[in-house]
Amino acid sequence: MLILTQQPWGLPPLNFTAKKCAGQLDNRLLFVYYSPMFKPRYTITEKLLANIKHISALVTELNSQNLPKLVVMALTKEARELSTFASTSIEGNPLPLTEVKRILKNRPENLRDTEREVINYNQALKDLGALLQKGNIKLSLKLILTIHQTITKELIEKYRCGHLRQEAVFVNNPGSRQTIYWPPDHQDVKSLLEDLLAFININRTKIDPLILAGIFHKQFVIVHPFMDGNGRTTRLAAKALLAAMGLNTFNLFSFENYYNQNVGKYFEQVGILGNYYDEKDKVDFTRWLEYFTGGIIDELLRVKKELETATPTPETALKPYHQQILGHIKDHGYVTDRDYSLITKRAKATRNHDFNKLLSLGLIEKSGKGKATYYKLKTAN
Repeated sequence: MLILTQQPWGLPPLNFTAKKCAGQLDNRLLFVYYSPMFKPRYTITEKLLANIKHISALVTELNSQNLPKLVVMALTKEARELSTFASTSIEGNPLPLTEVKRILKNRPENLRDTEREVINYNQALKDLGALLQKGNIKLSLKLILTIHQTITKELIEKYRCGHLRQEAVFVNNPGSRQTIYWPPDHQDVKSLLEDLLAFININRTKIDPLILAGIFHKQFVIVHPFMDGNGRTTRLAAKALLAAMGLNTFNLFSFENYYNQNVGKYFEQVGILGNYYDEKDKVDFTRWLEYFTGGIIDELLRVKKELETATPTPETALKPYHQQILGHIKDHGYVTDRDYSLITKRAKATRNHDFNKLLSLGLIEKSGKGKATYYKLKTAN
């Protein structure tokens, strides 16, 4: 909400929405600042502070490692598979990790809902990774709606896909089927989200990013802005928020995996019980923030262990002739089979095999047809 901070004409203080305060009011300039109504309550405990310090040290160590591109690509693919499996599993998707990997490698022609859920989540991860590579992401309502639209595509009604809910929703205990939480009325959802986003963006340089991401995660679940897909959306958005604020292991990181190891505990920590309007002023984020940061430590330690043992496999190792292809592309922007034939003595069938190897590793992409075929470096997903 915009609050009047200076009014030299002796008028009483007034509150206005952003639209009403644009420009002037009665030809008198207003001096305003944005003051979100959302003010989370939490305490920086010794445990929380120790977790933040531990994470900072781990991130610094991980970001300082200079790993071969092929190793990073292999680990990125594994992390995306793990995140996709874990986040959909949390919401009740029965597909095991082996099946998730198979679906992502060879997309079925006719997708069941469980398979489409996997495909959608993986696509959202790829989209966010591409956005992060292009520059800083600012968490916004538009980004949240885009994430939701991607993960729910062809799974829910079109009028709900990528749109805030326009009706009441209830959270039931999966075991007893009894309602345990009544989220806010749909009329309040947009303003509550805008307050949350304002709090996050205003405090990006004032509050530790780990605390901000944790607060966002829990408060988003409390607001419950969608009829379906709230958990998947907030986990993706919080992950992107962490990456945008400096946790540069986004592509290798899967805190969804930590939550999936004990789903009951995750739901107990992230949610609240009762009626939103009765409980909203009692919410204390401290225990959740301790749990949230503990999960990040657990996942960073997993990544660290993976990196310590990661080495190129025979399937991913490049030979000198592969390097020749990549080198030519870097020098000239692309390479054709004819170009390659001029710098190697390898037979045409073997040259095709070399191109296919780089294609399978995701290092190059093919364009054109027939004699006009050429290869260039693959753009990042």
